[in-house]
Amino acid sequence: MGLRAGQGVLRRKPIEHIEEAEGTASEQLTRALGLWQLTAIGVGGIIGAGIFTLAGTVANEKAGPAVLISFLIAGIASAAAAFSYAEFAGLIPKAGSAYTYGYAVLGEVAGWFIGWDLLLEYTAIVAVVAIGISGYFGFLLGEMGVDLPAWMLGAPGTGPGHRVDLFAAVLCLLIAYLLTLGIKNAARFETIVVGLKVLVVIVVIAVGFFHINTSNYHPFFPFGVTGAFTGAATVFFAVFGYDAMSTAAEESKDAQRHMPKAIMYSLAISMVLYVLACLVLTGMQNYKDIDPESGFSSAFKSVGLSSLADVIAVGAIIGILTVMFTFMLGVTRVWFSMSRDGLLPKWFAKTSPKHHVPTRVTWIVGFASAAIAGFLPIGEAAELTNIGILLAFVVVCIAVIVLRYKRPDLPRTFRTPGMPVVPAIGVCFSIWLITFLAWQTWVRFAVWFVIGMVIYFTYSYRRSNLARAEREASGAGDGPGML
Repeated sequence: MGLRAGQGVLRRKPIEHIEEAEGTASEQLTRALGLWQLTAIGVGGIIGAGIFTLAGTVANEKAGPAVLISFLIAGIASAAAAFSYAEFAGLIPKAGSAYTYGYAVLGEVAGWFIGWDLLLEYTAIVAVVAIGISGYFGFLLGEMGVDLPAWMLGAPGTGPGHRVDLFAAVLCLLIAYLLTLGIKNAARFETIVVGLKVLVVIVVIAVGFFHINTSNYHPFFPFGVTGAFTGAATVFFAVFGYDAMSTAAEESKDAQRHMPKAIMYSLAISMVLYVLACLVLTGMQNYKDIDPESGFSSAFKSVGLSSLADVIAVGAIIGILTVMFTFMLGVTRVWFSMSRDGLLPKWFAKTSPKHHVPTRVTWIVGFASAAIAGFLPIGEAAELTNIGILLAFVVVCIAVIVLRYKRPDLPRTFRTPGMPVVPAIGVCFSIWLITFLAWQTWVRFAVWFVIGMVIYFTYSYRRSNLARAEREASGAGDGPGML
């Protein structure tokens, strides 16, 4: 297996052997993705809820026109970490992304911590995006004069008579089904839809530019400068899709060359579009009047462009699907990788004989995200996502510094510039943004962390592949009760 015995929770997977195929034939993925398919998956994960949903929510409730600053702050922190991800993606082209990088450099317990963390974060992101799409779907049906029963229009507490966001829940299950059809077919769909989404965003920016009223930019900081930073913590996951894309490294035709490029291309394209879109949104309509759930559609309707508002709603529904695709892909590959490494039951690492994708975990994630999307308001669901992603950034940025100085001899297809300053900026920004999150977020995270630690020390610590290798090396065997 190419594994080397380590010491307890700090045992690490050796970099020299990590590229080798792991597991049985039923635990391996198919390499089918090229550079532009990877870039499309990255753009698909970054552009979506941030523009079509959270930009309006943050502008209306937290930052006002300074939502632009919120995205720039989040983008700077994201870019600093993106360089670190790009270096690792070229060096360790395996499924799992931050989980795999942490496992290889900082040890098993760090890898477990990040992997367990991302299982919740990515699943919650899928749910948040589904809720956002549902908001645009409701707007579109309202414009068409269609009235659906109140019980199916939103989570409890989001409106009179609301019991479940049925459309959001069903969307989660549909994306799960798409992912079970095989990575090649799913990526083809993703690439086409991402192209349509980018086209819609460009149309929004181009047309909206001619309807900007500069008086809407005043006051620029209606919630104070703190509001812009609070907004940055909220929108952070919207500029983070390249991490979920990097979990597909094992399904790339030439991951060592293509992954670093795809990460940088996807982030650069997305940030340009984010900045321009925020300028248009807050310039077209006063932040107080922006609809938190369907911001751009309401903004275009406010200037008499109702027909274009409908087009935007359709484009948002189609386009945001790609975000769900990218992050559901990410969580299933992290789960698959953790299971193949023995940290979770091997049952989850089995792939379908026909399509060579982890069907079992895909359906589990599909139903879990459907439950969150159906019964939690978008604000509470979004808060589940941010702290874990920020901590993943911290781990990856620290790990790239550690590995650069411990193993400078390793061949790297991409090298993080400004070492160690740039990764350190990523660490500092991420920790800083964490301080702006609500205390409820910390409570939820603490509960999830404790559950994860219990599972690790009662199951994963003794059953991981590296633990088995240690016992074999010492001649102890698996012992009673070991699987």
